[in-house]
Amino acid sequence: MPIPEGKFAKIANGQTMHYTDIGEGHPVVFLHGSGQGASGHSNFKGNYPFLAENGYRVIVPDHIGYGYSDKPEDVEYPIEFFAECILQTLDVAGVQKATFIGNSLGGAIALHIARYHPQRVETLNLMAPGGLEEKEDYFKMPGMAILGQIFASGEVNKASLEKFIREGLVYDQSVVDDELIDERWDIFTKQNNQALATMKVPNMTAELGEIKVPSLVFWGLDEKMMPETGIMKLAHGLPNARMVLVSNCGHWVMAEHKAMFNEYTLSFLNEHTK
Repeated sequence: MPIPEGKFAKIANGQTMHYTDIGEGHPVVFLHGSGQGASGHSNFKGNYPFLAENGYRVIVPDHIGYGYSDKPEDVEYPIEFFAECILQTLDVAGVQKATFIGNSLGGAIALHIARYHPQRVETLNLMAPGGLEEKEDYFKMPGMAILGQIFASGEVNKASLEKFIREGLVYDQSVVDDELIDERWDIFTKQNNQALATMKVPNMTAELGEIKVPSLVFWGLDEKMMPETGIMKLAHGLPNARMVLVSNCGHWVMAEHKAMFNEYTLSFLNEHTK
């Protein structure tokens, strides 16, 4: 089951980016996480239609190297490249300033954009963002260990992908259905390994104080991918943030607690953008 096809943008650096663009009003950009078969739609299909129905223009890109966006094999993938592709996609879409909603890698990219391109950011909404630890600290996490075991075995198939999602990404396995696995597997078969192999996400903890925009942060207390030290780094580091800690929740608060996430996000947007 493939993900829905949206729009394609030929951006200034020569790459082609895929994105969904629905609704009208203040623009909200959803930035998905990394991993095998990731895409904007599969990460946020329970969230972005809700905001579009409630008065917002919603843009959901596939990161470079993911989804239906280009997957160049002759470049490396530092965070600057991911951010450049997102901002150039927004240029094509005619969006100069937006709210950024990011999970995991997408959260790290949102933090980077807010730090180095503050004129493009109205507010931030982060769900267990990356970019707060050193690389070796992430690889100590149990979710990362599951991912490592699968790749070390050489048995990357639909069943092993489902095992990683169920055991590494979520607490509530009921949100992992056949449709999600089909979507992720279809995209995985179109990916190459270059994005994951060359991805570089720096530790931005020391720079959080430079990010002044209103920020809403969600963190699942059964998180298996991101060290819990990130919670207090964000709480103390971001000068204008609200923290929402969610029990019975793993890495995907937007899926595992969809209704709560949607309502909190809508309330925050209504407060700060209208």
